[in-house]
Amino acid sequence: MVFVVAIGTDEDSIMKLLTSRSNSQRQQIKAAYKTLHGKDLVGDLQGELGGKFETLVVALMTPPTLYDVTSLRNAIKGAGTDEKVLIEILSSRTAQQVKDITAAYRQEYNKNLEDDVTGDTSGHFRRLLVILLQASRQQGVQEGNIETDAQTLFSAGERKFGTDEEQFITILGNRSAEHLRRVFAAYMKLAGYEMEESVKRETSGGLRDLLLAVVKCARSVPAYFAETLYNSMKGAGTDDQTLIRVMVSRSEVDMLDIRADYRRLFAKSLHSAIQVYTESLSLSVLNYTGIY
Repeated sequence: MVFVVAIGTDEDSIMKLLTSRSNSQRQQIKAAYKTLHGKDLVGDLQGELGGKFETLVVALMTPPTLYDVTSLRNAIKGAGTDEKVLIEILSSRTAQQVKDITAAYRQEYNKNLEDDVTGDTSGHFRRLLVILLQASRQQGVQEGNIETDAQTLFSAGERKFGTDEEQFITILGNRSAEHLRRVFAAYMKLAGYEMEESVKRETSGGLRDLLLAVVKCARSVPAYFAETLYNSMKGAGTDDQTLIRVMVSRSEVDMLDIRADYRRLFAKSLHSAIQVYTESLSLSVLNYTGIY
């Protein structure tokens, strides 16, 4: 119970204690704290902290599925919608993770996630989100459909005046990642463009961003998150919310692969990028994910 003495002292002590444990171990610490002191550990930590560091600590103390649920809820409640969060989570999670998120959302808020998403979005963007929420992609590769799917996508976009978005949504939203990678290779031979190029040329707005995320995740989820991290730190200022969300949610999943893809794609280490673009948050995030 050494954790207790960290409260009210310094942030480094808190972070060292938190990051030396897995998320499941942190849940055990939280339960033991409640048993011993009759108080909520997260609430006590929030009372001592503030700003970005508080956001990071709360994220660390939240079970992974509940963290996704909370992120989605915050993205759609109130005025406006944070489409970026919806896109990131629903395009990158496995079918089982999406099912777990949907069940946990209902348990946590007594609401249906699909209803909340459809009530806050519209058009083709909403339709593809609903398909992703079904978590019912086809399994494996349908050899007989590879060329057909590539031809259908070509006919729906590059070969057509205007775009048949419905075909893009149906194929990209329902086929397995393995199948889509084969379709993308066939499409490149047929159209002369990578799938990402055609999506950018043929679609726009939220649908464009969601389709791109689906395509990139079908190719490689770690590479998608490496690019997401890069975009969160480029330009003036840092998108701290995205940086924290990705580093926390992927730390025990595929961070080593993300680090490798970041170096491959951007010719620099994720470690050095975070050091450059963040200040007080950088040490916490770097220590947490084991980048040092």
